[in-house]
Amino acid sequence: MAGSDGTYPTGAASRRPGRARAGRSRGSAPTREMVVMDVSRASEAPSLPVTEDSEDAVFDRLRYAGVFVLLFLFGTETFLVSPLLPTIADDLRVSGAAAASSVTAYVLVYAVCAPFLGVLSDRIGRRQTLLAGAGLFVLSNAGAALSTGLVELIAARAVAGLAAAAAGPAIWAHIAETAPEKSRGRALGLGMALFSCGQVIGVPLGGLLAGLSGWRSAFLALAIGTALALPLLVRQVRGTVAAVPQVGALRAVLGGWRRPLLRRALLVNTFFHAANLGGYTFLGALLVQRFGLSVTELGLVGILVGAGSVAGSLVGGRLNDRARAAGHSGMPLLPLWGLLLASGIALTVKGPGLAGSLVGVVLWFVASSGFVTDQQTLAGTVEPELRATSSAWLTSTMYAGTGLGAWAVGAFSDVSTGLLAVGAGLALLAALGGALLSAGVRRDEAAAG
Repeated sequence: MAGSDGTYPTGAASRRPGRARAGRSRGSAPTREMVVMDVSRASEAPSLPVTEDSEDAVFDRLRYAGVFVLLFLFGTETFLVSPLLPTIADDLRVSGAAAASSVTAYVLVYAVCAPFLGVLSDRIGRRQTLLAGAGLFVLSNAGAALSTGLVELIAARAVAGLAAAAAGPAIWAHIAETAPEKSRGRALGLGMALFSCGQVIGVPLGGLLAGLSGWRSAFLALAIGTALALPLLVRQVRGTVAAVPQVGALRAVLGGWRRPLLRRALLVNTFFHAANLGGYTFLGALLVQRFGLSVTELGLVGILVGAGSVAGSLVGGRLNDRARAAGHSGMPLLPLWGLLLASGIALTVKGPGLAGSLVGVVLWFVASSGFVTDQQTLAGTVEPELRATSSAWLTSTMYAGTGLGAWAVGAFSDVSTGLLAVGAGLALLAALGGALLSAGVRRDEAAAG
């Protein structure tokens, strides 16, 4: 059974190095054969979560190079289709709405399958589901590159959603349970920043490649990049499995909703992203309405969105670790992200001039990624045996909240009024929910301590 800090204390592998040689007599010096045996056994030992008293309890970024590369490629693929839609529609001779169904296929498959695949990851281990997802990601992007019609492209994008649903929750669980507890927020924040870099760096590169060699070349590059990362993933990701109760599949999938803290976290997550990503759906329309920006200028705003996301991920993870190191229990920054989101949306809608509005956009997405990083840290800490399942539900409720928020904002005849009422209003509600959630975490920690 995993401990509350995410370590796995059972078995000889979890003992301190000095105790592993207890069978050797105190007075005898180690022979050359003994040293060779110890070294060979160490090289074969599986990669286990580090403990607080371990000599290796230091965050080693290179240890996560494989999963960080995969997160960057996932982030690129997630945001790449949008700027390529007109080109894809023209090439396949379909409408823009029809081509957009390839995005819908990805989102729907991910949202539906992620909780089930999260349970699978919690039961059989991170390595199997993560590598299977990475392999499917290679095949799906190769399939998109080879597609000659809309049906083939939609099928390839659906498989890509399945691949991300398998690998994504496993990645976040892997980072949460192997990073040192004192650096867990920083590790997850760096992973989230690499995902956001897919939008800031990967999408422009993919667009450039598509302009030079056609849109299929961008998907082919994703397939090749993932294939090149596979050997590193095989080497770095080891099987770690929590002691999950072997209940029915549906009961296991819904396990997070039966835990009070996780249930509250998922509800707060839904409201936050109804304001955040639901409002983002109309950001372009708002900026066109207020300032008459062109499509090219809106693309530059997208880079600001990505930059804010990267900054929020890095800063949020570090602030979370420092707050816990200073003795602030719970997740004290959760309400702050809700308040910052409300402020960013309000400034975007009503800020003085274009510069003021763009400052609001940056604040908006600093809050967005800071909140997501804190939520992943929470999911990886409070219920260690449900790490992947909880992470999967965070994404599913994010998509649900996005749809809810987009519908609510769209119900207003004026986009500015809708964004201010729904976006800022729900962000304030999420801030209140974050404060209550943080208080609940503190109570649980006090009771456990």
